[in-house]
Amino acid sequence: MTIKVGDKLPSVTISQGTSEGPRPVSTEEFFKGRTVALFALPGAFTPTCSAKHLPGFKQLAPEMKAKGVDVIACLSVNDAFVMKAWGEDQAVGEDIVMLADGNGDFTTAIGLEMDGSKFGMGKRSQRYSMIVKDGVVKELNVEQGGEFKVSAADYLLAQL
Repeated sequence: MTIKVGDKLPSVTISQGTSEGPRPVSTEEFFKGRTVALFALPGAFTPTCSAKHLPGFKQLAPEMKAKGVDVIACLSVNDAFVMKAWGEDQAVGEDIVMLADGNGDFTTAIGLEMDGSKFGMGKRSQRYSMIVKDGVVKELNVEQGGEFKVSAADYLLAQL
């Protein structure tokens, strides 16, 4: 079943790359008590993700935070080392928290997985964005097919 507006996010352990290595992150703790703009994508270093999706959130981070977003987070079914390296490559700094759903546990739990096997990518996340307040989904924008519209930073910003 796919998550929907009004649902509480499942409690799953994902990870974040740090200078000391991967750090486990409980989704329950990460989303607790704050407003998070979460966007997810099929893969780090992939064309649309690197040229448009992540840069859009980096560019609009100040505006999102001015409208009440406490944290902007990028999630992908990649490992913490890859997500950390991609964040460094894209110079996200403190603007965006890079989260790794290495085994796809979170992605599967919310029903937003996709099969990228025909591209040699295996199981991955669909492209989406959401506003989460205190662990509850307030807005959810899932892309159809290979599109990049409703998960974009400017679209999510307009929902704040």
